Amino acid sequence: MASIGRSSALIAAGTLASRLTGLLRTIVLVTLIGSVGSRVGDAFGTANQLPNNIYTVISTGILTAVIVPQIVRVSQRDADGGRSFISKLFTLATVVLLVATAIAMVAAPLLSWLYAPQFTPDQLALTTAFAYWCLPQILFYGLYALVGETLNARGIFGPFAWAPVVNNVVSIAGFGAMIALFGSDLTQIEVWTPGMIAGLGGTATAGIAVQALVLFVFWRRTGLHLRPDFRWRGVGLRNIGKLAGWTFLMMAVTQLAGLLQAQVLSDASGEGPAVFAMQNAWLIFMVPYSTIVLAIGTPYFTQLSGHAAAGRDDEVRSDIGTAIRTLGVFLVFGTAALAAAATPVSRIFTNSGEEAHQAAIVLIAFLVCLVPLSILFVVQRTFYAYNDTRTPFVFTTVQAVLVVVTAYIAAAVLPLEFLAAGIALGQAIASTIQAVIASLLLRRRIGSFGMAKALGSLARFAVAAVPAGLIAWGCYLLMGGENSWMLENKLLGTIGTCVIGLIALVVYVALLALLRAPELKVGTDMVRRFVKR
Repeated sequence: MASIGRSSALIAAGTLASRLTGLLRTIVLVTLIGSVGSRVGDAFGTANQLPNNIYTVISTGILTAVIVPQIVRVSQRDADGGRSFISKLFTLATVVLLVATAIAMVAAPLLSWLYAPQFTPDQLALTTAFAYWCLPQILFYGLYALVGETLNARGIFGPFAWAPVVNNVVSIAGFGAMIALFGSDLTQIEVWTPGMIAGLGGTATAGIAVQALVLFVFWRRTGLHLRPDFRWRGVGLRNIGKLAGWTFLMMAVTQLAGLLQAQVLSDASGEGPAVFAMQNAWLIFMVPYSTIVLAIGTPYFTQLSGHAAAGRDDEVRSDIGTAIRTLGVFLVFGTAALAAAATPVSRIFTNSGEEAHQAAIVLIAFLVCLVPLSILFVVQRTFYAYNDTRTPFVFTTVQAVLVVVTAYIAAAVLPLEFLAAGIALGQAIASTIQAVIASLLLRRRIGSFGMAKALGSLARFAVAAVPAGLIAWGCYLLMGGENSWMLENKLLGTIGTCVIGLIALVVYVALLALLRAPELKVGTDMVRRFVKR
């Protein structure tokens, strides 16, 4: 547990640093191209999301689902510690990444149209131009995921979490230089020249490239020596292919749902929150999720994979229950605090108070699934640890269908200015249902893993978090509400968010102490280790 605590603190520090610098990166980017109602913002957001979609397939698909457990197994089993296997794996993966990048570059116009069919012709042309510069990120995203997940599997957790900081620094410098050269709030499509397009897209890709390459600095600590090896037969890659088959199907379903969702959302571009504003709301949502879930969940997943490989099911069940309760003590609070501060925090990523009000609704809709997604993270990776990729395909398909259905319902009943919020709410509801189904299927597979106890703990956290959030929101109203000083500019929005968050935190901790919640000590111990780091 001490080892997990130290690893969690290190990952949390890196993830928090990357998220904070990522937020600063987005602030600079919003200043440059706008957010709510910006056709340029939506064009760049769509283009820059294309390589991210493929990265999702690589990172949360075959790597996390298949390769990490395999690396853990060969590291424990093979005489060479997995060196031969990993060399072959890296050679194969690099070839696949290069081919995928080349195909995507050729298909850039088609991809842009598929994801944004409702864009105006000039907006679609700008999206395609950005896509040519952004799609090479596929190669570097893949290398980042492959090297980072290998480091994690070897127990080296820090670099993967800290590398995005370098990406964000490069992006901030590049976007800042563009503001200095061309001015701010460039939301009109007609002002964009080829040089400006190259500057924005090239900066985004350069950041991802540096993020990937910096991980190789830490490779020596793995004790592995890579060399090109095209002899892929005889090392179990056929078994990996069988396992990955379901994972690729799952990612295909997820990407299809995302594609249909994006097509619906593209109709709102220029009318209110759309692609870029929804991405920014998701970015805010991901700050507590990534900082807490990835920090605590990643070491647990590596440990859990080892327990599953050794057949220690009792320890697996214990890991699951402990992880869910530990995540919950942070994320129930995160939900309440972000809901209370939704408008001020949204002001940081918009260019006016009115835009902040519109964007805040999208954020609140996403928050419905913050806690369920943390449960899903643990449950889904438990299936992966048992080499079961078929069951995650089943419950992910249910979620994907619900995402698409709710998106079309939102398009049918909501005005365009509320379409993004309706789509976000539908996605949150779908993810919550997915977490419930996944938990029931896992219970049927391995027996009870303490979910009743975990839900009891989550209820106790909610008893403390709801009053904390309401009190913090009441303070926001007392400080002006819709006309608050917090909405005057991005800096005051940041200060206001911190004030509201601090109020919510004090009340939450006090109420947990009053309830004598045992998880409070676990949380404070992790925070203490994080501060020491």
